[in-house]
Amino acid sequence: MESKGDKSNRQLTGGGEVVVAAVLHLAKRLEVKKNSDKQIRELLESLCDSNIERRHVASPSVIVIGGGFAGIAAAVALQDASFQVILLESRDRIGGRVHTDYSFGFPVDLGASWLHGVCKENPLAHVIGRLGLPLYRTSGDNSVLYDHDLESYALFDMDGKQVPQELVAKVGEEFESILEETNKIRQEHSEDMSVFRAISMVFERRPDLRLEGLAHKVLQWYLCRMEGWFAADADTISLKGWDQARLMFYQSKGYKFSYLGYFDAQEELLPGGHGLMVRGYRPVINTLAKGLDIRLNHRVTKIARRYNGVKVTVEGGRTFTADAAIVAVPLGVLKSNFIEFEPRLPDWKEAAIADLGVGIENKIILHFKKVFWPNVEFLGVVAETSYGCSYFLNLHKATSHAVLVYMPAGQLARDIEKMSDEAAANFAFMQLRKILPDASAPIQHLVSRWGTDVNSLGSYSYDKVGKSHELYERLRIPVDNLFFAGEATSIDYPGSVHGAYSTGIMAAEDCRMRVLERYGELDLFQPATGQDSLVSVPLLISRM
Repeated sequence: MESKGDKSNRQLTGGGEVVVAAVLHLAKRLEVKKNSDKQIRELLESLCDSNIERRHVASPSVIVIGGGFAGIAAAVALQDASFQVILLESRDRIGGRVHTDYSFGFPVDLGASWLHGVCKENPLAHVIGRLGLPLYRTSGDNSVLYDHDLESYALFDMDGKQVPQELVAKVGEEFESILEETNKIRQEHSEDMSVFRAISMVFERRPDLRLEGLAHKVLQWYLCRMEGWFAADADTISLKGWDQARLMFYQSKGYKFSYLGYFDAQEELLPGGHGLMVRGYRPVINTLAKGLDIRLNHRVTKIARRYNGVKVTVEGGRTFTADAAIVAVPLGVLKSNFIEFEPRLPDWKEAAIADLGVGIENKIILHFKKVFWPNVEFLGVVAETSYGCSYFLNLHKATSHAVLVYMPAGQLARDIEKMSDEAAANFAFMQLRKILPDASAPIQHLVSRWGTDVNSLGSYSYDKVGKSHELYERLRIPVDNLFFAGEATSIDYPGSVHGAYSTGIMAAEDCRMRVLERYGELDLFQPATGQDSLVSVPLLISRM
């Protein structure tokens, strides 16, 4: 008996094989002789009638590659638009860099865990609201510091002494002044440079902004948090590009730009601040994926495009064919060249893949028997360098579970990925004991490895020195019947879940229009927008 998968694969077979099979079948039935004009004419007429009937019965087909938020969103939208859709995912699960783990007995996100922009304008808000999933708001609209408000932090030096809050606030103001000076340097220099280099130049021309002692260490912690936001070291982050999305947005609105308040430049264009997904992101991705034909453990190795469709090959040699494909794999995977494109992608597309940065931020999640730390949302360790600084997210505030999440980024994250899980967890615990000497050992731990995971090869994208912010848009632009989605294709919201989701919807609509234009039947199918987008359900938001 033919399986569902075999049937779907047969339906997604290119037209050439079907035509040959039909010719052979009809020729055999008619027993065509060498010079029988009448029978040949009957054969061709029968074949033409068959093709005409098939054209009006068959639905257009698409293969979606990648089962993260972008791929799932694209697949849902196209299936709602009456396309035949198969989604190929290399992992044994969906979600991609969104991964909720339940091994502690409760949900913990190893990947993305925030909704950036807690408001009805966020394209994911209707799904989260409809499911009744609670959010724990970690910042207001005018977030002073990244994804948390300043008063939610407790900073400590290496001797375990807490930094006075007044000093933390004062250094924050100094840091804002430093960033304002880097903007002057940006305007004065036509060539790009790193954020780290620009800050060094500020100190050269403004010695009065230099800080010493404990204040210097707090300043390094601010820089460490910036590196965490971009998942990259300050000496690789573009001065011209790090806040490009926010600059364009606020300048268009006529707003005054404040650097420290708008440090999370590329994502928080939406109002409402930041909200932690208390129950994790898995319920969202699982709900979106219901009813889709998803093939797990299908790692794509080759994508061949032809004038009449695409042919996708997975490990093991099995092939799938369709009218078009949506490529929604992480930027790191594209950079690795593991997927062969035939013919090669255009030079401008390859350049976009090569020139966009992909950073690393990991989580070392420590589960304790009981809470022994201050009742704040973030614990920070200040040091002489940003590399030596660290910070812990306190999940107890949002979830009531005794969990701290150590979050290394950039080079520190790369170095820790060389350790075993046990060694990495012990490293994080030793950082904690520097500020809380009486800390009890964790009873369980989890360690993410987004940089070395072959399915991701990085956490999310960022602007590299000397490279244009427009690269995000170039990565999104289709190539013939190949369409691209994912957070690295979002020029407005790179690095965010809602950015990835939005690009999936856009890729689906681009695909729908292109394929149906070829079919000549644009009026027969619904737009690829999804019906849920019309439903508005309020978000459940808490704040302790």
